[in-house]
Amino acid sequence: MPEPPARPLWSVMIPTFNCGRFLPQAIASVLAQARSPDTMQIEVIDDHSTVDDPEKIAEEVGGGRVGFFRQSANVGHTKNFETCLRRARGGLVHLLHGDDYVLKGFYGAMERAFAEIPEAGAAFCRSILVDEQGHQHSFTSCLQDNSGLLQDALLHLAAEQHIMTPSIVVRRSVYEDLGAFDERLVCAEDWEMWVRIAAHYPVWFEPQPLAVYRMHRDSNSGRHVRTGEGIRHIHLAIDIMASHLPGSVAETLSRRAKQTYARSAFDTALALLKQRDFTGGMAVAKEAFRLSRSPRAFLYAAQRSAKMLLS
Repeated sequence: MPEPPARPLWSVMIPTFNCGRFLPQAIASVLAQARSPDTMQIEVIDDHSTVDDPEKIAEEVGGGRVGFFRQSANVGHTKNFETCLRRARGGLVHLLHGDDYVLKGFYGAMERAFAEIPEAGAAFCRSILVDEQGHQHSFTSCLQDNSGLLQDALLHLAAEQHIMTPSIVVRRSVYEDLGAFDERLVCAEDWEMWVRIAAHYPVWFEPQPLAVYRMHRDSNSGRHVRTGEGIRHIHLAIDIMASHLPGSVAETLSRRAKQTYARSAFDTALALLKQRDFTGGMAVAKEAFRLSRSPRAFLYAAQRSAKMLLS
C-alpha cells in the first residue's frame, strides 16, 4: 500500500456488525489508554449493521476522537477485516472486535514488545474469556512464563488456537507481505493468519491477560456452532495451515489439531443434545467424526456419551 503523508504508530481498527450493545465498552477501553491522534488512529469499520447505529455510538462515546466507516452492503466479516487492514495507516495494527475489549496496560505492553524486538512480526497476550453478561469463564493458555519471543511459536500455534483476535497486534508491513485473511474461511480465518505469520516472522508472547474475548450466540463463532459449519471451516483451516508447516511435522501436527478439535466439537454436540437441540447436536457430531476418525477420537466420543447417559 502507498505510504500515507503521515503514518501514526498505531491503528486500532474496530470491526462491527450488530453488536452495538457491546461497542461502547470496546471503544472506551481503547480511549482509556489512547495515544494522541497523530500517534494512534482509532476507527470503527461497520459491516452494514441492521439492528443498531454504530456510527452514533462511535460519535457519542468517541467524542470526535473515533473515525467511522460503513460498508455500503454487508460483505461478511472476513472482507470487513480486509477493509480494516486497507484503511489502517499505522505501523502497528490492532483488530478489536466490537464486542471485545482490552484492559489497562495492553497498548503499553505491546508497544514495548515491538520496541525490544524490532524483527517481531506480531505480539500477543493471554485473553480472558467472558460470557454475554461479562462473567469470567476461563483464560487462554500461558505458553511460557516470561515475556519475550515465543519459543517454537509455529509449532505451538499450529497445534491449537491460542490467540484470540483482540489480544494480538501485527505490523502492517507483515499484512502487506503475507496478504489479508483467507476468504475461503468463515471461521478460523484468524487462526490460519496467526500460523501464517508465525511461519515467516518471530512472534512475541506476553503472559499477562490484557485482552477480553466475549463468547455469545450472536458472535461470528456463535452463529456457526449449531450448523456444524464452524467445525467444517476448522477442518479446512487445518488443511490450509499444513502448507505453512515444515514437511517433517506437518502431518503430525495436523492430525493432533484435528483430534483436539474433534473432541471439542463432540463436547459441543453433547451440550446441544442436552438442550434438546437434536438437529444442531447431530450436525456438529457428524462434522466431529469427519474431522478425525482416529481411535482416540472414537474412544473419547464413546466415553463422553456414556457419561452423559449415566448422568
